Formats: sequence, structure tokens, C-alpha cells
Amino acid sequence: MSKARRSNDWGFPRWRSYDSSREAVAQRECDRHGCGEAGLCPAPKSPNNPDRWYFCQAHAAEYNKGWDYFEGLDKEEKAQRTKAERAETSGYTESSHYGWTGSGDGTRSGDELLALEILGLETDADFTAIKKAYRIKAKSVHPDVKPNDAAAAHEFQKLQVAYEVLRAAEDRRAWRG
Repeated sequence: MSKARRSNDWGFPRWRSYDSSREAVAQRECDRHGCGEAGLCPAPKSPNNPDRWYFCQAHAAEYNKGWDYFEGLDKEEKAQRTKAERAETSGYTESSHYGWTGSGDGTRSGDELLALEILGLETDADFTAIKKAYRIKAKSVHPDVKPNDAAAAHEFQKLQVAYEVLRAAEDRRAWRG
């Protein structure tokens, strides 16, 4: 005589949700042609469209690499949307120091990326390279070297601001950790 098994539905709380079954659930595959991985990462087919592609993690990263979220917006709308999204995600920014970080891993702000572009450096440049590039470029357009040249003075001011932004960011990183 076999002993009766108790179901998972006894007592409170229930050990499985209502209307659920025990059969295996079909897994959605990646929408990229020829990929057989699980498609767990939804990606929009176009802006403001509810239809989604479902990619594996590798193909989602490839798809999102070229995605411009602010495409079609004018400069004021872009700035307003950026400000609103930064306000919504400030909790994630505050907790970013808990992860593994370093230069070039996506931890640079938009201002830092613009400053690196002004100095002609890649996004993963370390502070030694930043300092070297700043000194070389600043010497070529310094007001003492090119007196009475308004364009050179403007370029020198841009370089100074870019260096200050990157130096302040480096100081924050050193202070945090």
C-alpha cells in the first residue's frame, strides 16, 4: 500500500500561485536569425512602439549599442528628457560605487565624455593621459604663445574647462574609493 502524497496546495500561504500548472514553460528564443539562445531581453522595434524584439544578452548588447534614445528631439527637449531621467535614476547613480568600476566601463558622465572629446582622447583614458594631452594642447594655444588671438584664447578656455571637469571627476573617484 502506497502512502498518499500531499499536494503543494495545502496550508497558507500556497506554495505555488493560483492557476499555475506544473508543466514546463516554453522558452522564447532570440529573435536574431540563427541564434538558438533564450530571448530574455526585450528591445523596442522603434521609438514609442509597443512591439518588442526579444534577444539573448549578447545580441541585446549589440542592438542597443547603436540605439539613440533621443533621436528626433530638438536640443531643449533632449536636455529636459535627460534631466528628468537623471532625477528618476538618481538612486542607481548613488549606489554605483558598490560595483566594480574603472575608467572606460560606462561610469563616465556626459560632461566627462565631452571633455575627453575636446582633449581628443578615448573614453577609457586614464588621468595620466588626460594630463599629458591637456598640457600639450594648452601649450599650443596659450595666450602667452599666441597673444591677441581670440580663437586661440577661446580654445584655451575650452581646454581649461575640460581639464577641470575631468580633474574633479578623478578627485571624486579617488575620494570614494
